[in-house]
Amino acid sequence: MKTATFNGVKLAESDATVVIEGNHYFPKDSVNWEHFSKTAHSTHCHWKGDASYYTVTAEGETRENAAWQYEAPYEKAVEIKDYVAFYPSVTVA
Repeated sequence: MKTATFNGVKLAESDATVVIEGNHYFPKDSVNWEHFSKTAHSTHCHWKGDASYYTVTAEGETRENAAWQYEAPYEKAVEIKDYVAFYPSVTVA
């Protein structure tokens, strides 16, 4: 079981994460969405596609663009469709 926490608050928990490039991607339904707000930031990966980003807020602390997902990943990355990953400011253990 993997848990993603920020500022002492559980953001996601799952025993079905997918690890790509060292990042644990959590199924969308395992995420506690009340701590997330979508941002306008996006990035592009040549093999995964376009990533959308979220700011996370917990216990009065905020990290901008700390989480991301590939809403329409390329075929090579289809296994992470509807999954969310986190930057190191969020602890995954």
